[in-house]
Amino acid sequence: MARPALSPVGAGVLYFLILFACGVVLGTIRTLILAPTVGPVAAVALELPVMLGLSWIVAARLTRGRPALAGAGRRLVMGGLALILLLVAELALAALAFGQTPGAFLATLATPQGALGLAGQLGFGLIPWLQRVVARG
Repeated sequence: MARPALSPVGAGVLYFLILFACGVVLGTIRTLILAPTVGPVAAVALELPVMLGLSWIVAARLTRGRPALAGAGRRLVMGGLALILLLVAELALAALAFGQTPGAFLATLATPQGALGLAGQLGFGLIPWLQRVVARG
């Protein structure tokens, strides 16, 4: 049976939604359990490979067997849109759930754990494209 068509924009939105849901769950575990035990930097360092592994799996499942998502440019659109949506959602969550101003949110990115998390988010955005690069050898 053929897979339903999925545009780069649709794939980016779906990629974001799935990984954001995973991130909420893992972020809660990181914040409430890991960070108090091992510290914030180590907690992010433990969460990051899990999130990137999930990102790899989800991106592969979304793009497999979909010719509309085969090109490098289309995969960059997918990942780039997902990254933008993730950053906007995190900013909104910081403001609504934690009362942070945009400036305070941006300041957290300058901390070691924030910089590590941002690097992971950039990796998340690049994964759909990286999979194509790896597949082409």
